[in-house]
Amino acid sequence: MQKRITLLIFLFLSSLNFSTSNEIEKVLHLKKISQPIEIDGFIEPLWSYADSSSEFFQFEPYYNHPPTVETTVKIISDGENLFCLFICYDNNPHQIQANNGMHDGFTGDIVSIMLDTFGDKQSAYKFAVNASGVTSDSRILEDGRGRDYTWDGIWEAASKIYDWGYVVEIKIPFKTIKFNPSLDFWGLDFDRWRSFNREDLFWCKYEQNEGQRVSKFGKLIFNDFKPYQSGLNLEIYPVGISKIQYQNPKYKIEPEFGLDITYNPSERLTVLFTANPDFAQIEADPFNFNISRYESYFRERRPFFTQGNEIFVPSGRENNSGFYSPLELFYSRRVGRILPNGKQVPLNFGTKIFGKIDDYDYGAFISKTGKETFSLNNFDYEEPSAVFSAIRLKKKIFENSSIGILFVSKNSTKSNNTVFNIDGVFRNTDWQLAYQFATARRNLKTDFAFSSGFRMFSKTWGTLFKIRGIGKNFDVSEIGFVPWRGTFNTAILTGPLFVFDEGYVSNIFTYAGVNVNYEDEDLFYDRAILFGSSIEMRNGWEIELNFHSGKNKDNLIDYNSYEVNLNSNFRFSQKWSSNLWVEYSKTYNFKRNYLAFFSRIGTNFNLRPVNYFNIGSNFEFFIEGNPNNEIEDITFSARPFFSLTPINNLNFRIYVDNLYLRSSKKIERMIIGFLFSWNFSAKSWIYFAFNELKSQVEDYYLLTRSLKTIDRVGVFKIKYLYYF
Repeated sequence: MQKRITLLIFLFLSSLNFSTSNEIEKVLHLKKISQPIEIDGFIEPLWSYADSSSEFFQFEPYYNHPPTVETTVKIISDGENLFCLFICYDNNPHQIQANNGMHDGFTGDIVSIMLDTFGDKQSAYKFAVNASGVTSDSRILEDGRGRDYTWDGIWEAASKIYDWGYVVEIKIPFKTIKFNPSLDFWGLDFDRWRSFNREDLFWCKYEQNEGQRVSKFGKLIFNDFKPYQSGLNLEIYPVGISKIQYQNPKYKIEPEFGLDITYNPSERLTVLFTANPDFAQIEADPFNFNISRYESYFRERRPFFTQGNEIFVPSGRENNSGFYSPLELFYSRRVGRILPNGKQVPLNFGTKIFGKIDDYDYGAFISKTGKETFSLNNFDYEEPSAVFSAIRLKKKIFENSSIGILFVSKNSTKSNNTVFNIDGVFRNTDWQLAYQFATARRNLKTDFAFSSGFRMFSKTWGTLFKIRGIGKNFDVSEIGFVPWRGTFNTAILTGPLFVFDEGYVSNIFTYAGVNVNYEDEDLFYDRAILFGSSIEMRNGWEIELNFHSGKNKDNLIDYNSYEVNLNSNFRFSQKWSSNLWVEYSKTYNFKRNYLAFFSRIGTNFNLRPVNYFNIGSNFEFFIEGNPNNEIEDITFSARPFFSLTPINNLNFRIYVDNLYLRSSKKIERMIIGFLFSWNFSAKSWIYFAFNELKSQVEDYYLLTRSLKTIDRVGVFKIKYLYYF
């Protein structure tokens, strides 16, 4: 019955149609030349045949004002590649910030080209280059509301700085992207960012309260040919690994081999495969202090899992808003998870396919993890081998909305865990309504969950709403991240938005709202009122202050709760930025099982004194009170780092993660990490990673504790791309 209802909803919504239109449509024509353009930062005569435009729109800092600098963009093709030229004039060339950097890790003055290659008005590829020639690529999702920075294409770019500005040339092979070969045009936009005055110039015009929208892109029209792909479109990455691991008092050397394969059999399909992957180049997770009754969330960092993961993410997620997030029913960190003793479950192999057919997006994932034994508190345990799988289907509806289904499972000799989900989003350019309904089964227990969120900002008013309910037997703990079983939560915020055309302040959003939260553990509806205001300034400073107050119940204790939060971002110059966050609350401390105050104070800074050197740090203080209103303990966490990039795509990075407790007056844990990375060719890397973990260890003979090395590992890794 449930499957029939789901199918009827899917078919009904698919039959409806929404339409949007651009008031002023911008157009460029893609002409074909008989030979390729050399990518070197020089403007050669072939560019005279390209269609071009110099009509850019200032989105920030002064909306709809004329740009303070001139930008010309040209676009052309040789049939197999798309070429793009940016000519960026600047009346103060010494202000151009040309920072060295790694692929997908850069700052400074930046230009970008964005392509909606399926004409779906929801997603697009983005290719960005800074003034020193560092490249970055990503996917724009959810009609501009989301970003996926894990996508990695094979393309070229070069830049050159002149005494009047700078030039960027870009070459994008058609075989590095997926597209609909039957289209007569692609969606198109360009962007130029000036770091000196934070000027953001788009080719297309967008409403100030909306931001960039793929649905309002211009058109790149194909005149006398259509893009096509050549070759096998096969990427093979053999990975050689040599690992040296400290096992007190000896070292163990382990040579290993891994393999990654990416195959695009058509313009609409991608297949990924990995065998015996090693993720030694990934930094350790930052320290997380948690006094709630729920586990902490850590984002996925491993490249195989992040690449193409957009298809498995429920509709409606917004990168720039943490107010509503759909339930994460496929949490890839459960695959090859970290065991309680610090060991990692081995990933034997994994494969993914994802692609597009007409208005449908589809994807599938399967992987196998190996068996792992471990000891904890003098007991031996075994993590059995398991098979993880996921299937996803999503359909575009109403011109700019979508509906989809998702199935995820884990099967092992000890347990089975499955979840089925239907989700979707209705949207226009300035509002979005997202929803999802799911049913989960684990070890013969079945239950349901739902979540929904609404967001709308007009030119003068903003409204945010969310609601979520999770059954007490809704258990996806082996495949997803939904720890809040047996809960119901809803909240609404609304208030005026003040936008200023001139002056130091760009906009002010002042809001008020209510929040209701129910937990089966307490059989009580917590409720609170909240007030807040956020201010954005034209120099890049942002400040938000909010206050919560209400009635709560935890572990049979009724109490009046309150919380004050301050979040801020500061940009002091092109080379120096910082932020600060402060939280003070009266809440239940589940770590110590009592009611008291809790405070968190944190800051970080990032300083780039020269173009090739970056230094910064993160500092956090966690202050726990006790029922006598005294300080019980203070936990201090610091993560200083420095990064040296003498030339583009060659980097040395060192970080030190420290954890200090006031009660012990000792550093309880220290992680030292060093990473050498050289991206010497397209998708080809040399890594040398060193990590050392120190922790306080008891000496039972001397009855003392001291900081000792408990794990040390060095890895040399080569990853080389064979492209066919």
